[in-house]
Amino acid sequence: MTRKLEFTTRAPQSGTTKSMVVFLHGYGANGADLMGLADPLGPQLPDTVFVAPDAPDKIPGAPFGFQWFPIPWIDGSTEEAAGEGLLKASADLNAFLDEQLKEHSVKPENCIILGFSQGTMLALHVAVRRDEAVAGVVAFSGRLLVPERLEEEAVSKPPVILIHGDQDDVVPPQSLPEAGDALSVAGFEVYAHVMEGTGHGIAPDGLTAANHFMRQKLGYT
Repeated sequence: MTRKLEFTTRAPQSGTTKSMVVFLHGYGANGADLMGLADPLGPQLPDTVFVAPDAPDKIPGAPFGFQWFPIPWIDGSTEEAAGEGLLKASADLNAFLDEQLKEHSVKPENCIILGFSQGTMLALHVAVRRDEAVAGVVAFSGRLLVPERLEEEAVSKPPVILIHGDQDDVVPPQSLPEAGDALSVAGFEVYAHVMEGTGHGIAPDGLTAANHFMRQKLGYT
């Protein structure tokens, strides 16, 4: 049984919904943490509704912090617990996406999933295993989980843009080429952008690259 995710929504600036962007936050954050991106992106994607769910599990000692699944090297959990958490979160996100697509009358090919850090890990894991391809995945500062299973388990192949800071001390910068290589070998359309001088965050040039990708994949250009 899937868990119902709490979420916030930002209506399209034009008043007409033709597409959707789903934000998936990182470990220890919440949906509101990424919803601020709707401020600069909204005018560029005027017919787009923005949706930002909170991850299903709270982090002890962090009242406003959530996690999609345990991370052993951070919280001391086991690899087994992390794997089980990933499966549960994947099911939760799939149910949430189905619900939101129906609610806003948006087709999968008009939906972008944008993740940051752990949200990127979940976005890449889920998007490629959905029956119908979404318009694209924007993957900030994350990594591709279980790359050795990608070719066998990929059901759909949405285009992906990988964006990473070259000074990231949380998720190593080499995670970008590692993910890019695996996705390319599996037949995905892959773009990449390195944010020079940037740590574990989203720099203006990275957001510009993401915006260009989303406008293209959602038919704005």
